[in-house]
Amino acid sequence: MNSATQTATAREPSRGERWLQALAPAAQIQPGLPDSVQVADGELAGTAVRWIALVADADSRFPRARNGEAGLLEGWSLARAVREAIEADRELPVKRAIVAIVDTPSQAYGRREEALGIHQALAGAVAAYAEARLAGHPVVALIVGRAMSGAFLAHGYQANRIIALNDEGVLVHAMGKEAAARVTMRTVEDLEALASTVPPMAYDIENFATLGILWRLIDVESASAPVPADVHLARDTILSALAEIRRDPTHGLSGRLAGANRKASAAVRDCLSRQWQA
Repeated sequence: MNSATQTATAREPSRGERWLQALAPAAQIQPGLPDSVQVADGELAGTAVRWIALVADADSRFPRARNGEAGLLEGWSLARAVREAIEADRELPVKRAIVAIVDTPSQAYGRREEALGIHQALAGAVAAYAEARLAGHPVVALIVGRAMSGAFLAHGYQANRIIALNDEGVLVHAMGKEAAARVTMRTVEDLEALASTVPPMAYDIENFATLGILWRLIDVESASAPVPADVHLARDTILSALAEIRRDPTHGLSGRLAGANRKASAAVRDCLSRQWQA
């Protein structure tokens, strides 16, 4: 394979990039940010929306962040993109919506990332999304691919409502299978067997949905290359989420405790609350 072919392969659009283009075809990508952070302002049925996606950048100067990972540049840039929207809308009675399109394999693991404070960069992104939500910006996350590890915490997890495509390529977990196998001193096969009885250990989106964190799981025809019907369904679901969010004055995340496998979490929180107020 020659270098030209390698470059073309490396620049093949990811799921996140394809969904951003499909959902906001007329929106212009904002300049001044790394190529790995695509931000576009547009409208959805008359509602102002800032779309944000992490995509692969084969030319990133940080090698560990060339495949869509959330690294140093990505963390700070996500924070900047969100905070710019907060500041621009501060005096507006109706804040624009922020939609995070999620397709990211992990945070960027590397010595330079650790030395230069990737924990601070990603924490900055988390804080910005949380501030936007609490300031009245409806924040929706649409998981179209992988939502792994610290990258999902930094990009998407702070959303008021999380939507995911019901597709085998949509995966959510704190750690990749190979890494989890090394840490737990098990084989990947052992972990997969364990996941069949312990939902939080599973990677598939259907098990994740039982934890109550997802607001909607939607069926599409082509998750990797959305067709018009998929785009229409995703848009309608996002609009429904935005309408529900605007009716919630708390801007909170309490609804995430409603899942079938969150009963113990809800009971513990209720017990702690009673003891704290006693």
